[in-house]
Amino acid sequence: MKNWFGILIILGLTLPVASAKSYEPVPSNVKLPAKYTQEYIDSISDEYKDISNEQIFHVALDMLKDTSGEFSRKALLGYNVTQRPVKVMFKDLSEINEAYSTFDAIGWKKKGKLYVYINPKHEYAPPGALAALLAHEALHQDEYNSLSEETYAWTMEAVVWTEILKRFPESNNLESSLVTRENVLKQLLEKGNYTNKYIKKTVYANEGYKNLPLTSPGFKQE
Repeated sequence: MKNWFGILIILGLTLPVASAKSYEPVPSNVKLPAKYTQEYIDSISDEYKDISNEQIFHVALDMLKDTSGEFSRKALLGYNVTQRPVKVMFKDLSEINEAYSTFDAIGWKKKGKLYVYINPKHEYAPPGALAALLAHEALHQDEYNSLSEETYAWTMEAVVWTEILKRFPESNNLESSLVTRENVLKQLLEKGNYTNKYIKKTVYANEGYKNLPLTSPGFKQE
């Protein structure tokens, strides 16, 4: 009996220690600012592990720090109406509704949890562009939407993109369709002298928003 007990102890001591949580690294063909070495990315990943296991989103979230998107970053971490982290992932949006197949992203609430689903066509987009998109989607925290809410979210996205380009100009990868979207919003913001004037007109003319009310809880008509 003593010999068996001793063998069990030895086996127990030699079992491998559970490995640290593994993350999906940033795709190798995505150009990152010099700041984002693998060592640095690994150092921030634990903060965002409940949002996503994909490090491209960890970089995007880090880029939101000290920008107008800080509120959105905190909302994604759990400072939102559900008091839970928002799950962020790439997802074929047509699986939710065929009408969403061409959308860049959607915010979704299911069984009391919030999700941000991003079209897989943006898997290789610069994290800076994903950051601007997340700044938008994190503002949708309930089942209600409106023209006012979309105007606010699109304006926030444009402002954040403008700020990110000043800090990380290499984010402006013109081969990315998401960057194309962000640059259009930036141009509308600049055309309106950094007001929502032209973004609002674009939102109101968007066919996808034709059935939305003017306002929703938390957003008044401007």
